[in-house]
Parts: sequence; structure tokens; C-alpha cells
Amino acid sequence: MKIVEVQFTPWGRIYDFDAGEFNFPIGDFVVVKTDLGVEMGKVVGAKEIGAKEIETAKLEIKPIFRKASTADMIKFKEKEGQKKEALSVCKQLVKKYNLPIKLIDVHFSFDGGRVTFAFVADGRVDFRDLVKDLTRIFQKSIRLQQLGIRDEAKISGDVGACGRNLCCQKFKKDLGNISSDLADLQQIAHRGSDRLTGVCGRLMCCLAYEQKTYEEAVKKLPPVGTNVRTDRGRGKVIGWHTLKQSVDVRLEEGTIIEVPIKK
Repeated sequence: MKIVEVQFTPWGRIYDFDAGEFNFPIGDFVVVKTDLGVEMGKVVGAKEIGAKEIETAKLEIKPIFRKASTADMIKFKEKEGQKKEALSVCKQLVKKYNLPIKLIDVHFSFDGGRVTFAFVADGRVDFRDLVKDLTRIFQKSIRLQQLGIRDEAKISGDVGACGRNLCCQKFKKDLGNISSDLADLQQIAHRGSDRLTGVCGRLMCCLAYEQKTYEEAVKKLPPVGTNVRTDRGRGKVIGWHTLKQSVDVRLEEGTIIEVPIKK
């Protein structure tokens, strides 16, 4: 089955849809039917999924309704034009109720039935009164979606220390949990947090992007503590140089040498 990956907002999830016999290049806009109603989204990827995989995972993949027409794009741009005013209204209410949240974006569903406000906050926030006011003002179903710090960076348009677009922008897929273990794996934990954190203040996403490369390289190295024989005698592995594919060995007489792994 040909699958196209569709995203409705820069900060939202990516959903799989059945492309059928049609081709939808990345960047195309398509109209789809979701559990919440009709939406228009952007194609951000494509892949093939086998029938067995679909059956095993019990996936329910909806078909693409149609490619966005000129009229659809005009309607979409009109909704985009309403965002500034909607955010202004919501910000005033946030100030009124003294809520500890930062509004990031707003999304109008394509079918006109819902308005979703995206925000960041340090913890859980009781915004029931805010939702009541927004429902009364917009006369639509209101949703408030809390984003993570990385999601905020994703839609900021910033660049990383490398001078390239942020990984969270460029690589649309979720990179998973990014922990200090990845810095240890790549032997860069000693550099300090200021050189390992991104613009969001969290560990850089590129640590996860390179994870598999390092994991494969580590598999070729003997575990620390392994007794080995070198050209200069017997010793014990006390450290790795993962990318160089070499290890530090303490010889029986106490000298430490670096030894490349023989292929």
C-alpha cells in the first residue's frame, strides 16, 4: 500500500493516509477525512506498507479524499489570515485570567468546526474558564493543545549551532527520547551542557539522529574490561574511541596504549 504522510500544523502529529493509485509529491496539499472532521494538510513524506504489517498492527488507514483544489487553497489562506486576530483575542483572555501559558499558534479546521490553540506551559493549567469564553466568542468547538519546548523550537524557524535548520524542523519524524545516555554513547558528555543543548534549552536532536551509527560502531568494539592480546603484550580494555574504531588498553605492566581494532 502506498502511504502518504500528512501534517495539518507545523507542531502537530504526522498521520498516514492511503494514496491509492495516485502520486502526491512532498509539498502537495490534500483534503482528508479524519475522526474529527474534514481537514487539509501538507504531504511531508511517503512510504510503502505491506498488507501483513497493516494486519499485524491493526492499522486503520483512511484514503486521501482529494488533492487540494484552487478553491481549497483560497479557503486555506483565508483561514490563515484569521490567525493573528484569533491569537490576539486569546492572549487578552489569558491575561484576564492570569494564566501561566505562552500562546504559540492557532489552527482553524478546514471544515470550520474547530479552533485549536497551541501553547507551552511549565505544568498543568486549569483553562476551563478560558475555553468557555473562547467558545462563546468564536461559536466553534475549542481545543487547547499543550506543546513541548521542542515543539516551540520546531516552528520558530531558527538555525542550530551548525548553521543549518534545526533537526526538529528538517526531519519531520519524531526522534524519540533524547537523553544524556546518547551523549555518553557518542563520548561527548565531557563537552558540557552549553555545547550539547539546542535553542530550546534541551539536548540537541542531532544526538538521536546519529544514534544508530554509533550503536553499530560500538558493536564492533570489545566491551570495557575485556582481556586482550596486543603486539606489546596482554592487557585490559579500559576505554573506546568509537569513530576511530580503536580502544585504550592498559597493559599488565601499567602502560596505557591505543590499539586499532583489526578488521
